Amino acid sequence: MNDRILKAVRREPVDATPVWFMRQAGRSLPRYRELRAEVGMFEILRDPEAAAEITTLPLEYFSVDACVLYNDLSTPFFGAGFNVEMRPGVGPVVDWRIREPADVDRLQAYDPRVKMDYIMAQIRLLAARLDVPVLGFVGAPFTLCSYLISGPGSRNQEETKAFMWREREAWNRLASFWADHMADFAIAQFQAGAGVVQVFDSWAGHLGVEDYEEYVLPHMYRIFTRLRDAGVPTINFLTGNPRLLPLMAEAGGDVIGVDWRIPIDEAWRVVGEDRGVQGNLDPVVLLAGRDAALRKARDVLDRVNGRPGHIFNCGHGLLPGTDPDVLKAVVDFVHEYRA
Repeated sequence: MNDRILKAVRREPVDATPVWFMRQAGRSLPRYRELRAEVGMFEILRDPEAAAEITTLPLEYFSVDACVLYNDLSTPFFGAGFNVEMRPGVGPVVDWRIREPADVDRLQAYDPRVKMDYIMAQIRLLAARLDVPVLGFVGAPFTLCSYLISGPGSRNQEETKAFMWREREAWNRLASFWADHMADFAIAQFQAGAGVVQVFDSWAGHLGVEDYEEYVLPHMYRIFTRLRDAGVPTINFLTGNPRLLPLMAEAGGDVIGVDWRIPIDEAWRVVGEDRGVQGNLDPVVLLAGRDAALRKARDVLDRVNGRPGHIFNCGHGLLPGTDPDVLKAVVDFVHEYRA
């Protein structure tokens, strides 16, 4: 079993820096585009065998050290009583949005082991077949709330922030709903066989420090406390605002995900030596070709300088035009690098 990522999460020495990519099983791979040509994402997800095939696709192209679960942050919305449509070029769109406090009461409590049993079935298949860990994930409360209030196309999360400021009590009820359900979902994934679970906060970078501390931190702390108590290895990922790194570390997570907006060695000093770090290649540089990508990858690795606890990744998901050959070159370079 290739356990490099599991060792890195525990900040133990490894024989080579572990590497995986967000969205590695998706839109940048030719085989994925073939599989998705006629079948919708949520239809695939409800077929654990088909979903497992996509999760393992990256291993046909490059030797990453984990397979990230084929899923979407919006899948839990089905359990809460929404219908969700995955619109090309837009993202997940729900059939009704939260506009006022009374709408929060429409959410239906659910057990992810029941409502999303197909996700757990996919994990069990993968855990039995792969010699690398399965990396599960859940959405963070602010990001999930943003999908339900502002929708996927909002550039500045105007409606979400206005609701948060205007309807504090309703906001806390909504964020608490997702904190509890995402903790349950993450624990269920771990118990099904996932080796690590990442909590994605793709939109909280739109917040300032004071707003994150007041409106987001308590809910993130609630999630990570439950996951720590359940023994779940975790990655806390946020993109967009490096000023939030100290609060992310306060919220919890064995590893803190770092984007490209701050040098990774500086970020590690901020979050503290008691955490691992993940990152932090700019995914856009992969579009610039092999030489540029390797140059930037070397800078990341030079700054880490072989320190245990680093997981190499991009600072966000792979872009559709990414060349798999460039990714393979980066993976090989990371594995062969010596400080």
